[in-house]
Amino acid sequence: MKKYIVLFFVLFTTSLLAQKKNENFKMHIQKSTGNIKIDGVLDENAWFQSAAVSDFMMCNPFDSLCAQVRTDVKMTYDDKYIYISAECFLKEPGAFVVESMKRDFGFGVNDNFLVFIDTFEDKTTGFAFGANAAGAQWDGQMSEGSKVNLNWDNKWESATTYKRDSWIFEAAIPFKSIRYKGNVSRWGINFSRYDLKAKEKSAWAPVPRQFPTASLAYAGVLVWDTPPPTPKKNVSLIPYVLSGLTANYETKDPSSMRNQIGGDIKVAINSGLNLDMTLNPDFSQVDVDRQQTNLDRFELFYPEKRQFFIENSDLFDGFGTENIRPFFSRRIGLALNTKTGIYEQTPITYGARLSGKLNQDWRIGALNVQSERIDAKGVPTQNYSMVALQRKLFARSNFGAYMVNKQSFIDTDLQRSNGFQAYNRDLGFEYNLASADNFWTGSLFYANTISPVQKDRSFSQAASLAYKDNNWAFGIKESWVGENYNPETGYVPRVNYLQTQLDAAKNFYPKNKSTNVFYTTLSAMTMSYWNNQGTFTDNTSYVAYEGTMKDRSTFGAYLSYDYVKLLYDFDATRMGNTALKKGTEHDWYALNARYSSSPIKLFTYTLSSRFGGYYGQGWRTGITADVGYRFQPYGSFSVAVDYNDIVDVAIPGTDVAAAKKVSSNFWIIRPKIDITFSNKLFFATFFQLNQQTKNVNLNARLQWRYKPASDLFLVYTDNYFPEIMQIRNRALVLKLNYWLNL
Repeated sequence: MKKYIVLFFVLFTTSLLAQKKNENFKMHIQKSTGNIKIDGVLDENAWFQSAAVSDFMMCNPFDSLCAQVRTDVKMTYDDKYIYISAECFLKEPGAFVVESMKRDFGFGVNDNFLVFIDTFEDKTTGFAFGANAAGAQWDGQMSEGSKVNLNWDNKWESATTYKRDSWIFEAAIPFKSIRYKGNVSRWGINFSRYDLKAKEKSAWAPVPRQFPTASLAYAGVLVWDTPPPTPKKNVSLIPYVLSGLTANYETKDPSSMRNQIGGDIKVAINSGLNLDMTLNPDFSQVDVDRQQTNLDRFELFYPEKRQFFIENSDLFDGFGTENIRPFFSRRIGLALNTKTGIYEQTPITYGARLSGKLNQDWRIGALNVQSERIDAKGVPTQNYSMVALQRKLFARSNFGAYMVNKQSFIDTDLQRSNGFQAYNRDLGFEYNLASADNFWTGSLFYANTISPVQKDRSFSQAASLAYKDNNWAFGIKESWVGENYNPETGYVPRVNYLQTQLDAAKNFYPKNKSTNVFYTTLSAMTMSYWNNQGTFTDNTSYVAYEGTMKDRSTFGAYLSYDYVKLLYDFDATRMGNTALKKGTEHDWYALNARYSSSPIKLFTYTLSSRFGGYYGQGWRTGITADVGYRFQPYGSFSVAVDYNDIVDVAIPGTDVAAAKKVSSNFWIIRPKIDITFSNKLFFATFFQLNQQTKNVNLNARLQWRYKPASDLFLVYTDNYFPEIMQIRNRALVLKLNYWLNL
């Protein structure tokens, strides 16, 4: 037995230290021989003498064949820009699929060309740029080997043109817009092509079909004839001016004008380190959150979209797990009143973030943000800070440690009387495992919180290990959270539990290549919870059968089982009905099904349903539909509907035989209009009726990108009571910002 353990350790360590997978895929880039105009027309002499690659490999539906559609990529550079062009040939003349010309489009529903650049060749971090066939830009910062944060935005130019049998992408990316090390003649790089009509995804350096083409573990090599220009200390100023009108009809506050100035400063400290500073920030132009049905006992998660918190965000919010996040930037500007349990919104006055690479192996993240004092609510001035260090290990793994501090200043007696603690701190570490071939991933995490009312069991801990290849996937997870773990600047929806999870999946690929089925998956999962007193409290288990067709339509069927022992009183309808009592036990089976149509069609739809038992021996029917039509490439109209009908939830009284039964049903309706007049002028209107939260929201936004990364926004927002459509509050904002590179 011992020799098998030793053999496994040797093989496993070897997989961690293995060499670059696509080392033989090299593109030799040379300096431009002339000027290039970004117009989507490749007629400059510099393009005829530039580095070129073609012969893409199919990634799916098969990953062992050459691509059906041809893609020709060229690259060159000068002292200021990296130039990239791609001619994407079509299987059918004039046939391409796009949603619109809106930025940061959905990958799976647009014909597109993307480039993934691993400037430090660490196979973990990088940058992504690209466009869809209509010219909509797509850019993001990469982390964890393949994740792309599309909320990242930077300054670059691109243009797209069309021929009868191809579309052409041309771009200029300033060296100032990315981070890289000087005097290095190798970067990692890969090019990805997605063609819905041809029903294939392809890449220059081949990527196994179980992974996204963004996987930096499989990037090729960009070889520079001479190292790119040595990074210089550059500074970007992004000031804004804003004027608006706000009115709160609930509190009967009169309409008031809002005039504000502020802005951001970006300073490249060195080749890999960036300093972001903000003064009097405003985030009124950020997309509104999509309303979600919440029938869970715990808080829902909404992702961060504010630009200031985006760059290298994995160094801050990447610690922990999906439900144990010691740092969550959306908590900044929210002061928790521990007496009422309510978060009070507070404006941010200033902030600074230092993030990036110290060298090839070390990364650092440091943040400091100050919020305003609100006298009317007794909210003190609060400071949020975090520092994190991360060390690369083996080929793609890393070890990191962090500390988060939330400190309240001034008015000590006032803040205590209103339930605000003087400070809240969280310290922890994490090891992230990632093998060179990306087949093995895992993590080990531990954290502890400190506060003036420090108690025992203020820790959290988690571990995971997963394996995924072309045919099989296995995973095991475990987490343990003490009842007094309380990261006020984090996201931890529940405490006081030990949780385990096991999952497995098998992919089935058809042997007949003429079939319309891409692949199907049979999977199973079981997840259980115990509280720290040893009581079994929760279990969710399911078996699922899912499939993807070659036209990218998908289907799935799921049979699930749930068991819950309530740890506190809970309104199972979340509509203000009588709560089920703490300690009561509930279990049920449910059947779920879903189908998503092919994104190739102009008319698309997704349908999903849930039929089965519920709390209190009740029954819940849930139906979700998302129907859309696109006017390619100028926009789309869509309507999403969530309907839940909950019946016969038994609420026991003192006499169980005389249990009261309650029922409830509610809708969430979300029509949306997206219009893209061009790839620089966008208009979107989002209407949301949420009967569960008793609110109607209307948000309309006009955006004009008059220069790269410089915008004019006009935003209108209304909130109403749904029963009588009486207005609650209203805002109209006009905002102008400008990106200036010094």
